[in-house]
Amino acid sequence: MDSLRLPQPAPPQNKSKEDESHGNDSKDVNASPAHSTVGLIETEQEETDPWDLPELKDTGVPWSALDTRGRVLRVLVSVGKFVLLLGFLYIFICSLDILSSAFQLVGGKTAGDIFQDNAVLSNPLAGLVIGVLVTLLVQSSSTSSSIVVSMVSSGLLTVQLAVPIIMGTNIGTSVTNTLVAMTQAGDRSTFRRAFAGATVHDFFNWLSVLVLLPLEVATGYLYEVTKLIIDSFQIESGEAPDLLNVITDVLTESIIELDQSVMNGIATGDPEARDKSLIKRWCKTFTNTTLMNVTVPGPENCTSPSLCWVDGNYTFTLKNISETYNITKCKHIFVDVNLPDLAVGLILLALSLLVLCSCLILIVKLLNSMLKGQVATVIKKILNTDFPFPFGWVTGYIAIVVGAGMTFIVQSSSVFTSAITPLVGIGVISIERAYPLSLGSNIGTTTTAILAAMASPGDTLANALQIALVHFLFNISGILLWYPIPFTRIPIRLAKGLGDITASYRWFAAVYIISCFFILPLFVFSLSLAGWQVLVGVGVPIVTMLILIIVINILQKRKPECLPSALRSWDFLPLCAHSLEPWDKVVGACTTKCCCCCKCCQIAADNQGHTEEESVEKKFPHTAVYDNPAMSAEKEVENEIKIELKILKMTRL
Repeated sequence: MDSLRLPQPAPPQNKSKEDESHGNDSKDVNASPAHSTVGLIETEQEETDPWDLPELKDTGVPWSALDTRGRVLRVLVSVGKFVLLLGFLYIFICSLDILSSAFQLVGGKTAGDIFQDNAVLSNPLAGLVIGVLVTLLVQSSSTSSSIVVSMVSSGLLTVQLAVPIIMGTNIGTSVTNTLVAMTQAGDRSTFRRAFAGATVHDFFNWLSVLVLLPLEVATGYLYEVTKLIIDSFQIESGEAPDLLNVITDVLTESIIELDQSVMNGIATGDPEARDKSLIKRWCKTFTNTTLMNVTVPGPENCTSPSLCWVDGNYTFTLKNISETYNITKCKHIFVDVNLPDLAVGLILLALSLLVLCSCLILIVKLLNSMLKGQVATVIKKILNTDFPFPFGWVTGYIAIVVGAGMTFIVQSSSVFTSAITPLVGIGVISIERAYPLSLGSNIGTTTTAILAAMASPGDTLANALQIALVHFLFNISGILLWYPIPFTRIPIRLAKGLGDITASYRWFAAVYIISCFFILPLFVFSLSLAGWQVLVGVGVPIVTMLILIIVINILQKRKPECLPSALRSWDFLPLCAHSLEPWDKVVGACTTKCCCCCKCCQIAADNQGHTEEESVEKKFPHTAVYDNPAMSAEKEVENEIKIELKILKMTRL
């Protein structure tokens, strides 16, 4: 019980000393604190941290209260749910693979054309943006990296110019799990955690590029270190392992198979590749190379002076002629479909997105039903508990190793980060634990690329392996920058800030994705096409202004006395320039008008139906014994009031 001093009325001036002594004795009274219900609600809201993991309460019957039949039934249901979860996860991974194939069909040839422009690729910033855009088009960093490897191997691109492109592929691949987080926008608290858990990967990639790209341009750090590694070891070509692909290819290859050589051929400038389809028709072919006599325009076109002779007006030479024979046709469902690549890509895009979102919703529902009570407690403890002091710092690095290992198994960072995003949303994994898992997935996808590079032929092995090592070293350097010291874990703070914003203004999530992954890269790319002078002239003032705004924001929060009185807040600007509230009203008004139009059309149809019914009633009037004509006017007024209230309810913000 707390000791409270009760309020006392002011004593009159002529009060006796005896009354004063009694008044003093009655001042201290032991009583429980009095609070209003409003105060209790406000205190709870202030003390509740939105980033605390929610308690997944068990609403079912306790295990101890079940009989033998009930326990057997619960075990069977749990096993069935687990099997369903594995099935949905398998379909989810396959749908991501099909989604990648769909994006390649829609934008694969465009991606090859973008890579073919060497004049643009000589600009490091343009190379970075091209890496982002191409990875967005094909939705696979492995595909875009393989295009870069083929270009370097063919001599069209040097390793130095390929380094910024590899950085861009790292950024582009992180958009998948951000899109997955959008499917959890129904609940604000779940969406806050899911979107922050997805964008922590984005912020890590962007911040790493902001530091390492200027460093690479100035010193060639990544190129020199990887070249030293390649020159120091005698590396022989081998064979890349197929892990999860062995399981998923059974389903995905029955739906669609792509000919990767077509996209590589477009990127390397092969004129015949442009007329070919990306859809693979023949899965087994045989190429026969024969040395034949062919006619050439002149002796200068001969393969060798010793293999050249002239017969009248004709010049002959010996040349290797390759002929490809088709043996076995592929068995996927689009092998005999006479549709262009774009049409097939759009069909697969729509279907894969539908299946992906459906699987994700079902996975979240199953996890919510399974992760309750003691199960949720155990899983949370395993995933989120640190080792005891002084080994607490080891936990994060173990999470990095786990993330790398899981990504190596599934052979895709997009699949792994997309799988843990709903777990962060429902509160099983904290964002502090999701961060090192995402960093580990970055390393895991580069180890897969290294093994794939080691399967390259001997003449292209060194270049392919160096590019894969550049990707690996880039992620290791980013981890050293943004993880070991807790103060430097800026991506977590930025992701939480963005999560708070998107929880309040859910439309801002779409603005973030469109701005960071489409508008900003396209803007920088267009400036790069205009030349260095335009890029520097436009980019430097914008970057300087952004840095100045960030510095002022930091000083406003921590040391406002260092700023002039006018800059201690942004109130001197219009409200729309420093607050999302006016924009939220605009978005709300637009969406309300759209919804209102649909609902008003529905109301108009209903009114038309009522009018038809009234016309029928007028033709065939009927009056019951209990009808009172005097009450009809009052009923009409009541109906009009109800309609007006309904319209007001539907059109309010």
